[in-house]
Amino acid sequence: MTALPTRSDRSVNVWLSAIVVLLIAGCDTQTSTKPQQWVSRDSDEMISPGHQEMLAMLNEIHAWGLQSDPFLGTQQLNSARRRLAELGLAKNAAHRQRVDAVIRVANQELRLGLIDKAIEHYSEARQTLPKIAEKLSSEDHQRYLFQIAIGYLRLAESENCVHCQTGESCILPISGGGLHGQKIGSEESIKVLEELLGLNPDHLAAKWLLNIASMTLGKYPEAVPEDYRIDPSKFAGEPFPKFLNNAKKMGIATLSLSGGVIADDFTGDGSIDLVVSDWSTNGQIRFFVNDGNGNFKDQTQATGLTGIFGGLNLVQADYNNDGHIDIFVLRGAWRGSLGRHPNSLLRNDGNGRFTDVTFDVGLGDVHYPTQTAAWYDINNDGHLDLYIGNEDFPSQLFVSDGEGHFTDIAKKAGVTNDRYAKAVSWGDFNNDGYVDLYVSNYGSANRLYRNNGDETFTDVAGELGVQSPLNGFAAWFWDFDNDGILDIFAASYNMSIEDVTAPFFDLPVKGELACLYKGSSEGTFKNVATEMNLTAAVDPMGANFGDLDNDGYLDFYLGTGYPAYESLMPNVMYHNRRGERFADVTFSGGFGHLQKGHAIVFADFRGKGENDVFIELGGAYPGDAFTNAYFSNPGFGNRAIRIKLRGEKSNRDGIGAKIQVDFSADGKDQTIYRWVNSGGSFGANPLIAHVGVGKAEMIQQIKITWPATGCHTVLKNVKVDGQLIVVNE
Repeated sequence: MTALPTRSDRSVNVWLSAIVVLLIAGCDTQTSTKPQQWVSRDSDEMISPGHQEMLAMLNEIHAWGLQSDPFLGTQQLNSARRRLAELGLAKNAAHRQRVDAVIRVANQELRLGLIDKAIEHYSEARQTLPKIAEKLSSEDHQRYLFQIAIGYLRLAESENCVHCQTGESCILPISGGGLHGQKIGSEESIKVLEELLGLNPDHLAAKWLLNIASMTLGKYPEAVPEDYRIDPSKFAGEPFPKFLNNAKKMGIATLSLSGGVIADDFTGDGSIDLVVSDWSTNGQIRFFVNDGNGNFKDQTQATGLTGIFGGLNLVQADYNNDGHIDIFVLRGAWRGSLGRHPNSLLRNDGNGRFTDVTFDVGLGDVHYPTQTAAWYDINNDGHLDLYIGNEDFPSQLFVSDGEGHFTDIAKKAGVTNDRYAKAVSWGDFNNDGYVDLYVSNYGSANRLYRNNGDETFTDVAGELGVQSPLNGFAAWFWDFDNDGILDIFAASYNMSIEDVTAPFFDLPVKGELACLYKGSSEGTFKNVATEMNLTAAVDPMGANFGDLDNDGYLDFYLGTGYPAYESLMPNVMYHNRRGERFADVTFSGGFGHLQKGHAIVFADFRGKGENDVFIELGGAYPGDAFTNAYFSNPGFGNRAIRIKLRGEKSNRDGIGAKIQVDFSADGKDQTIYRWVNSGGSFGANPLIAHVGVGKAEMIQQIKITWPATGCHTVLKNVKVDGQLIVVNE
């Protein structure tokens, strides 16, 4: 297998290229000792060598990945095709090895999006199976039928949801504009699923998908046999206003694989812009500028981002305190040692363009597979530091020197983790003035690193009982009950369609469940997930939180799924009932999209004082692309205020600041707390505190505690009209 290009290889190539340029230019009578700069492909503007080096490296990774990438490359398909050819058995031969090899080829073709070829092979296997059924074990027979059914169902999704979709497509329960016009895929899938259930009536995934396929044809529930039918009441949920998917109308329904998203004001005009990524090795990062009314224009080329490929997750910060928000791109996740791709730090130059400065600032000397990182000021020097949670490689803690350069001190600080990190989040859980770190790991215990105040940390997760779940993914610090004390949400990721769908058939869940750790003033935690009604298996990847109805309490949305095609499961929205419990409003609110959910943001894109929700959709394989969704808030009649901080001694955006908002509504005194950050672990909200205050017209007091100094800024008697308030330190 061809090895991935390393930075040292790339540096040699750049150096040799520079020599060639000098030799070609040697006939000129004037020479220069200045470093060579390269001309951008789309303008006359010169771009830096570091930016050019990244572009070249990403192109090499893409060229390597065309064959060798474990999710995107053709290597596994080629191997399956060779195996089929080597058998020397004729098409439709009634031989078990032929059927097995044909299905293996079809599975790989389906992964790569070669649907017509995959269906041709699935059809052959389907015709041959009855002839060899007596020679198969029941398990193998069921497995073959299930894979064939999945192939037909993906055909149905491709024809009706991917290439001919409406805002209702793939949103559970499927009805109206979500019904399929092209029916063959679902019809054939139903036939195969019913055959499978004839062999095993308890096949949970087959029963679930039979109900879904029947919905797409408008035949649910009547056409689903009673023994397999889901009670329609399971798709009702608690009452909640409907959010409509308007992504296509707004021009941001981009077709992509899994990826990240940032919502923030990158242009400084007060409107929330949108940046999305696609983890494919040639997936172009996209930059959408907001006109202030929620209308977006793709400005990717104009911002100099052409050629910046890949990235499963994104997170933003003004790393150099220049007043312009920058972008960090995370790459290589899930690929193990084959995922040692470089991350990217894209500096916002303040002139409408971005420059990749990864290698210039010390973040590109070594590459590890990752999808999670978080910015914070760990030593209260007013400069943001960066923790990167890596997968089965040492995690990194990059401390800023205040001059725009970073040094990895993770080993000295005791935070290398050395586990499969899937989420990282900062928060001062013991309120000692130094920010602490929670790391969610997949396949091993989570960690809570307590900041010792001297740039070292101690793992106290075991001592405080916050190590679970062991199959961790999404996680974050937040204050779900507005008591002014940080809590921790830690999701489980079992990758099991059976666990997710079991409650629909009134069956118990076998896998781990999420943990909601309620913090106390003593710095301890208690898992209150059951008391708060978080008892469903969800399998979330993308995850973020925000206030949907401006009642002051944080709701959260989980983007679900795993790479396999059978993981058709609804993304899940929980509405916070005033800190007393969470209500599942997935179906009543219109959030139950079946496509694989990745990065999520809550943001007031339309300037109405209401949070809309954007989710990046699409799977890991080239054949599992989908368009992103934008759920528009219908309005709840409540008010909100937005607070943007400008640090002086603290970091520019006030990341880590604690905001306390006191007001009276409905005859009751209330206090809401917010911490300035980008929200959850997969998807980045604006670095603006959005504070819902219900029906209140006046805020008695806003108290800001700045992160670097602990000093306070207090505003009195602030009128509420949905405005953005900018507060200087």
